[in-house]
Amino acid sequence: MTDQQAPVALVTGSSRGIGKTIATKLAAQGYNVVINYARSKRAAEETKQEIESLGQEALTVKANIGKKEKVDHLFDAIEEHFGRLDVFVNNAASGVLRHSLELEESHWDWTMDINSKALLFCAQRAAGLMEKHQGGQIVSLSSLGATRYLENYTAVGVSKAALEALTRYLAVELADKNIRVNAVSGGAVDTEALSHFPNRDELLEDVKRRTPAGKMVEMEDLANTALFLVSPEAEMIRGQTIIVDGGISLLT
Repeated sequence: MTDQQAPVALVTGSSRGIGKTIATKLAAQGYNVVINYARSKRAAEETKQEIESLGQEALTVKANIGKKEKVDHLFDAIEEHFGRLDVFVNNAASGVLRHSLELEESHWDWTMDINSKALLFCAQRAAGLMEKHQGGQIVSLSSLGATRYLENYTAVGVSKAALEALTRYLAVELADKNIRVNAVSGGAVDTEALSHFPNRDELLEDVKRRTPAGKMVEMEDLANTALFLVSPEAEMIRGQTIIVDGGISLLT
């Protein structure tokens, strides 16, 4: 049986990487967790087992959140199974890494749909569930490419800039529902996603050399910031993008 009193968190793209780290940390704090994934059911099931080992309930839902009908499928499943939502972490991301002049319409649409459009339609459904239980928190994952140039990052960078702008609008428009909305912008993190960068090795070496903190950002750093933003201690932080990059953006 589901503990109807336990808060519920949805983390999109949570079968691996940063999303999985956030999901397991939320479970350790007493949240039941909805694990959203697009491809690997096996990875999602492994994450589910980890969350259940922490004493919390986990629900896995396959859905490409770049498509509105899949967003509706995801939130219908949450409403049916848990009947509530307290935290929504908009983590799922994708994108085509090419020079601006090499981008095709399909590349642009794919990237924008998952990285930007998904936040809007997920937030609409999340808000409907959250306001039934006195509000909630929404946190999105962004990146430094939203505000500065990164090689081969045009489509993703623009999509993340849109995400950060939407974060500000949602923070104002959902405030009367007692819903806080913020974002976390991370520096380069050595995840599976970074393996798709054509200049990955060069990028990692440059980051390690230049970061004032003397080391790279890790998944735990971003997850810890996301958990802070959903905590009561962050009550007066609204519509902000918190940069977690070891200080490297201060040098460019």
